[in-house]
Parts: sequence; structure tokens; C-alpha cells
Amino acid sequence: MFAGIAKPSPDGLDSAHRYILGIPQPVIDRLLGLLLDQTAQLSTAGWADRVDHLVGASEELDTPAVLMRPDGHVAWVGDDQQDLLDHLPRWFGPAVG
Repeated sequence: MFAGIAKPSPDGLDSAHRYILGIPQPVIDRLLGLLLDQTAQLSTAGWADRVDHLVGASEELDTPAVLMRPDGHVAWVGDDQQDLLDHLPRWFGPAVG
């Protein structure tokens, strides 16, 4: 068992490293969230170092905006800036700047 997960420790990591969905924490820390924004009115200012913001990403997207976590799960759907600002800290920590 390694870091509370029943799987062998990868080479070079010790019990000080956590896992999320089987991915070592140092790798997760380098992944970014993604805001797919069809409204062109939302902002990820304060989280730009942790969230990529793509405006008009796809005509196939049938919702105004989707915030994706680095693991690919949907963290938020909507079109309200304040609602987005309420969700960003939960998944990506406090705003910077």
C-alpha cells in the first residue's frame, strides 16, 4: 500500500507523495483545468496559471460554458460569471493577483 492506495510505489516517489485517481500528485499539480466558453463573456482572471480559457471552442457544445477539472470531469456548467467565481476556488484554489 502506498499513500493509502493499494498499488506499488512508482520509482522515485515515496510515501510523501499523494495520488489522485492513480496519478501522482506532482503530475496532477502540473495539469490545468479548462473553461470552454461559448459566451465570450466569462473570465478566469486570477486562475490563468491553473485554468486554460477557450472562447468559441466548438459549435457542438450545447451549453454556454463548461469548466473541466484536470482529470476530465465537469466541475461547472453555466453562463453566470459570479457562479463561475464561486466554483473556481473549490477546484483550483484561491485566485492569484
